[in-house]
Amino acid sequence: MAKWTPKHEAPEPLEGPVVATITGGTIIWFVLFLVQLPFYGWFDDHDRTWWVWTCLAGGGLGLIGIWYVRKRDAAIKRAAAAEAESAEESTRAPAAE
Repeated sequence: MAKWTPKHEAPEPLEGPVVATITGGTIIWFVLFLVQLPFYGWFDDHDRTWWVWTCLAGGGLGLIGIWYVRKRDAAIKRAAAAEAESAEESTRAPAAE
């Protein structure tokens, strides 16, 4: 088992436009739901109504995802601002008395 132990540290995770990605995916789920809705009878005849409800569930979970990533993004920005502020305070010279 020791043979498969990694010998280097994992790279930092990539950060991208997470809020935009989740929002776009949520919109796609809702659009797919609306596109399939007029054909609900066909889906019902072929026992495929789960397709329609899966799209609605994806849109609903996407709304939760949007809320989550917006809060996460705000927390990351707050932490970065606090870190920058503490670094700035530590580099200031003490005032002469």
